[in-house]
Formats: sequence, C-alpha cells, structure tokens
Amino acid sequence: MKNDSFQSEFKLNEGLIYLNHAAVSPWPLRTAKAVQSFAEENLTLGSLNYPQWLNVESSLRRQARELLNARSADEIALLKNTSEALSVVAYGLDWQAGDNIVSTDQEFPSNRIVWQSLSSKGVELREADLSAHNSPEDALFKLTDSNTKLISVSSVQYLTGLRMDLNKIGEFCNEREILFCVDAIQSLGALEFNVQNCGAHFVMADGHKWMLGPEGLAIFYCDSQVRDRLSLKQYGWHMVEHAGDFDRKDWKIATSASRFECGSPNMLGIHALDASLSLLLEAEINIVEQEVLKRSNYLIDMINGDNRFELLTTSEPGRYAGIVTFKRKNIDNELLYKYLMSNNVICAYRSGAVRFSPHFYTPLDHLEKAVGMSLGFNG
Repeated sequence: MKNDSFQSEFKLNEGLIYLNHAAVSPWPLRTAKAVQSFAEENLTLGSLNYPQWLNVESSLRRQARELLNARSADEIALLKNTSEALSVVAYGLDWQAGDNIVSTDQEFPSNRIVWQSLSSKGVELREADLSAHNSPEDALFKLTDSNTKLISVSSVQYLTGLRMDLNKIGEFCNEREILFCVDAIQSLGALEFNVQNCGAHFVMADGHKWMLGPEGLAIFYCDSQVRDRLSLKQYGWHMVEHAGDFDRKDWKIATSASRFECGSPNMLGIHALDASLSLLLEAEINIVEQEVLKRSNYLIDMINGDNRFELLTTSEPGRYAGIVTFKRKNIDNELLYKYLMSNNVICAYRSGAVRFSPHFYTPLDHLEKAVGMSLGFNG
C-alpha cells in the first residue's frame, strides 16, 4: 500500500491541519458516502432492505475480528461506547469484599471511575505510578497480590502517549490466573493488535478515534473462555439465542458475544464504521502502524531538537504510538493551544500541555507547519 493512494479518501478543508485523531477523527469519504446512502435508502425505501443491513452488521463483526485477530466474530459485541463495555465487565464479574483491581495513574476517567465505583462492594482499585519506575509493567505487577482479580490498562495512555507492553502484562496475568482488560481506544485502528498474543480477556474501543468512525458505536471483545463469567444486567429481544423469532416464548441467552447487546443495533453507526474499517484493512494495518509511528517520530525529533520545547511523550522506540504531547517552556500552553486552534491546527489541550495525534494519511508538511506555528507563538 502506498500511503498517498488513500489521500483521496480525506476531504478536509484546505488549510486545515488535523492533529486530533486521539479525540475525534474526521470521516473518510467512503464513510460519509455510506451514511448518505443509508439515509437516502431510509428516506425512499424505509426498512425494505433490512436483510442487507444485517449483512453489513455481520461484515463489521468480521472486520473487527480481523483487526483484533480474535478467534471468531462470535467474540465481538457492538456496544454504545468504551465506557459501556467497561461497565459490562465491571458489573458482570462476581466480586468479593477484599478483591482488588490494579491499573495505572495515567488512565482516562472511563478506565478509572468504573473501577472506583466498585468500592461499594469492598473492592479496592490500586493505581501504579508509571513515572516512578523504569518499567511501567513492573510498576503494575508490584501492586498485585493473591487478591488481585483483574488488571485493567489502556493500550496507549491518552495524555502521555505511553504504549504499554500488552504481551508482557498478558503473560503475567495468565501465569497468575488474573483477568486482563484493555481499553484499546488509543491504539485500535492505528497499531496492530493481536488479542491472541497478548492474552487479553476483554478489549474495548469506541470507533470515533483511530478507527475513523462515528461516535456512539464501540467494539467489545470478550474471550469466549471467560464469557460465562460475566453476568448480564440488561435483557431484551436481541441478546437471546433466537433473536428475531418474536413468537417464541422460551428463550436462552445467546452463546455469542451478542448476549451483551440487549436491544436494536445502531444501524447507522454500523454502516459508517464498517466503511471506515474497510479502509484501514485495505491499507493494511501493519502499514498503517508504520506510517503512524513515522509521523510520531517525525514530531518527536522536531520537538526534541529545540530547547524551547518540553516533550512529555517518551522517545523510546516501542513506547510511543500516535500521540505526541509537549509544552512550550515559559509560556501559557493553554494560550498556545487556543492560538493553534484559531489558526486551523486542530489539536487537544490536556493537563497543561498540547497534544498532537496525526494518523497514517497526515501529510508530513502539516507536522512541520504545526511545530513551526508552535514556535512562532509568543504568548
């Protein structure tokens, strides 16, 4: 795949430098067309072609399986967002007073609040200080004990962009029979992900960041070997074995991950995300990863090369992904962020720092311009 072969898929306004894929991504052309076509079909035909819609839903599950390297599409559920999927895990497991969960002190609130809420059940959340140890994974491991039931981490930390060694964590969990949960929203669609290699039991990611899809639809992977350990809190027509057989009075919970989908699917979002994933898989996710890392490395080199910057993202190979976070020294970085945004550099402001997050298609000269504008700001 040549990176420039997909440039025609992205129609951002001329002059716009988009470096905010870690927040909300723009849609590819094919995704916008899929939504437009779906809207037109609803306008003119209603649900006449509903069986074809179900085919798109099946296609999305297959593409998600491929993106994750799951064993089967039956291990994929389609939920509303990452937070819902995390809640399915948190409130599906059977907790005992004295159990603990180990996570990090850099997590996005979605991967913190849900575990903190279990304190009402006598469950403790332990947060590893990732900055106080040479190995982030060892910092996690030191907090575990015989009462640790689950380790939950982000594959890539939303602020610093730190990339976790999921294979190392998975091996540790497997040896000690600890459940392993991964919030993959900052890597899925940008980096290769092999759930069978890392041994995660649960993986979740909303589609609106690196997967280039809409908000309101998330992929939830649940290892078939632990599926029955999650009790259900929501029930409806869709989560049963014979969904669609409305006259059937007897029912049983679906054997697949669709058991976590209690009601009607988000068909509009399904059409959109299916189109977005088709682009990423056509581009080949290993090549996408190479291009994402190339852009991050390009930014890191420019920022490290000027002493007016402070780089918050590590430059260690294998430890960064698509996020590069920095500060300009001796200025108000919130004002820098506002300056960049007002000059069409779309980025994010997080914890007193500016965050850039280019994707595989982002032109390199856009990165040069964004860094140059960051240096040109005088506060």
